[in-house]
Amino acid sequence: MVKRYFVRTRSLEEGMRIDQNIKDRMDRILIARGTILDEYLISSLQKLGVGGVYVSEGEEDPAVAPKEPEKPLCAMAINNISKLRTPDPAKVKLTESVKKRVSEGIQYLYNNSDSESFANTTSSITNDLMKAIQDNDAIAVDITALKTSDEYTFKHSVDVATMSMIIAKEQGLSKDDIYKIGIAGLLHDMGKSKIPLDILNKPAKLSDEEFAIMKQHTTMGYEILKEKEEFSPEISFAVLQHHEKANGRGYPLGVTSDKIVPYAKILSVADVYDALVTERPYKKSFSQRTAVEMIMSMTEELDITAMKSFLNSVILYPVDTMVTLSNGEEARVVKNNSGSVLRPTVVSIETGQVYDLANDLNCANLIIK
Repeated sequence: MVKRYFVRTRSLEEGMRIDQNIKDRMDRILIARGTILDEYLISSLQKLGVGGVYVSEGEEDPAVAPKEPEKPLCAMAINNISKLRTPDPAKVKLTESVKKRVSEGIQYLYNNSDSESFANTTSSITNDLMKAIQDNDAIAVDITALKTSDEYTFKHSVDVATMSMIIAKEQGLSKDDIYKIGIAGLLHDMGKSKIPLDILNKPAKLSDEEFAIMKQHTTMGYEILKEKEEFSPEISFAVLQHHEKANGRGYPLGVTSDKIVPYAKILSVADVYDALVTERPYKKSFSQRTAVEMIMSMTEELDITAMKSFLNSVILYPVDTMVTLSNGEEARVVKNNSGSVLRPTVVSIETGQVYDLANDLNCANLIIK
């Protein structure tokens, strides 16, 4: 007999069996019903803001176990999905061993900026990321798959580095440039290691005085790196300028686009996007769609070339994702259209109707909800 009951997330224990599916904003299952919880999964539930879940005990009878209903696909939908389904471009994939090495390496760097092995550790991490990109010739990135650490600063550094490297690759930059941008991405927030912890970890919006101190992290990071001869000026200046804006309203120098180094222009796009989609104690995260729309609206602040390369590198709706259209129909994504990150080609599962949201003028008023 199965006993099912509700448990607050903070009271969950390893070994408990979850009795519901946990899904993301795009209806993809993150933790499947029946999974045995471990420390990592419990921590993930807490980070997702899940207040509590149903768990079960005892032997489960498959004949009576509740199942989440799935809408059947009509014959035409099955035919069109099979005919039109185009796999997504290769995405960066980090193995668990690489994630562990990267996480430990990043934490070491941020805690030991004066270490003699600082440059070698940075190089080792960047080589791991380069290999992950080269192994399957990755040209796209899925930020939800880049979890390397539970600590925001470390996760953010790796996310920004990986996205920046993919953006640089999309722009056709050399392997040497991609490598250097990876280093700049990993170290772009290095100056935060010098910011007082009560400001860095404050679970509320910073005061004007506190924010003025926080903004010093770009200069502090630059000061750390410029003394290390292993890092080129392009890297240290990218760290200094990653919060500069094309319209001159950024910091610390307040310079316009013509005075911002190319690496910093790429870092800025990746940094803004990752900050938008990441939940923090003092703010909720934006959905990937909303974050992309916000990026697209920042034409006065972000470099247009870097922005376009970013939009060509991010997949919002992976092939096979189920979406709801503004006409009320449920549909499956069958193809992502280059240059139209918000408008893939989808097939209605109820009618089999094909909606090419990017190229069909008849779909101009149709959006993914």
